[in-house]
Amino acid sequence: MRFWHFNEQSLHTAWAEIDGPTKVTVPNTYCDPTVAHEFYNRYLDEWMIADDLGFDIMVNEHHASANCMSISCTLTLAILARQTKKARLLALGIPIANRPDPYRVAEEIAMIDVISGGRLEVGLVKASPFELVLSNQSPARLMDRYWEGHDLIVKALTHVGAPFSWEGEFFQYRNVNLWPRPLQQPLPPMWMTCSSEKNARIAARLGYVCATFFNGPKTKALFDSYKDEYLKTHGKPAAADRLGYLALSVCGHNEAQVQERYAKVKTYLDAQPRTPKGWINPPGYESVELNAGALKSGKKGRINFGLPENPTVQEMAEGGIFFAGTPDEIFHQYKNFYDKVGGYGQVLMLGQAGYLTHEETVDSMTLFAKEVAPRLREATAKGAPATVAA
Repeated sequence: MRFWHFNEQSLHTAWAEIDGPTKVTVPNTYCDPTVAHEFYNRYLDEWMIADDLGFDIMVNEHHASANCMSISCTLTLAILARQTKKARLLALGIPIANRPDPYRVAEEIAMIDVISGGRLEVGLVKASPFELVLSNQSPARLMDRYWEGHDLIVKALTHVGAPFSWEGEFFQYRNVNLWPRPLQQPLPPMWMTCSSEKNARIAARLGYVCATFFNGPKTKALFDSYKDEYLKTHGKPAAADRLGYLALSVCGHNEAQVQERYAKVKTYLDAQPRTPKGWINPPGYESVELNAGALKSGKKGRINFGLPENPTVQEMAEGGIFFAGTPDEIFHQYKNFYDKVGGYGQVLMLGQAGYLTHEETVDSMTLFAKEVAPRLREATAKGAPATVAA
């Protein structure tokens, strides 16, 4: 079992000043570059501490947002490739359907892998719906563009020999010639984010790690679909490290501290829905199946956890959205969810969010690394590879 420290590099001090959406249309007058400088360096320091504590590192990418100033996975990871020593470095993910130049993405992936000594792991994602307006892309053809970009990147990373040309529908290159090649051969470990059973089966066929975010009670069916398809495709059960789950996570020394930290981190969930309504779910972005499910649930927007209006800490933990507690409490929260969904080996921890301070973040990480992670590894190490019951 591996534990990944993640944060979205928010400029959360601006949230209270912003009247309206915190993404896409928010004027950049709300971004003080001197404050952004402090936060960027703070977040990099926390990832370096995570490396020292034995965590692996995950970063993401969004644009024109006070919720996430990480405008490039590869830019952040290029810094961390040099500044860290042991941690695996995960980009989850690079929104290639929005990117104009997938060849450049392949070059950046290879360079980071070489600098880091072969510690990079890569998730190629389509893009958030609210960012399509920023890249001038059509949601209707987004997945076609995604898969062509994906195939080009994979070929560029794995190709050895003379340059090749690429003549596709969306991308054309006369001379693809990757220098340097990635250190990990044939390519770094690949991930996919999956919110549906259909996508989980695609990830299984490709042999990619399947990661799902805040999926709660839907996670077991999604993981089971992955395991079923993996067994059919590869002729062997999927190991637990093929599955990953992301949730908010914070640890405290006592109940009062847990409640205080929980309240600070929970502001992240309050800020996420502050998206221009026309870009929450543009036509063609989501599949018919997912849109139908959202309509049946009666919930608006894309954030739908299926929880009560004002959930308690325990309800958040049972729903797999937010694990918060003392070391003993959070161990049981993670273990209960692990058992409920049939096991997974990649624990993706959104360990800094909202108004959690640097000192609180580091203390929470340290508590988890010393008192929770070893127990979870021991409690799950004896389990057989995750398989679907007949």
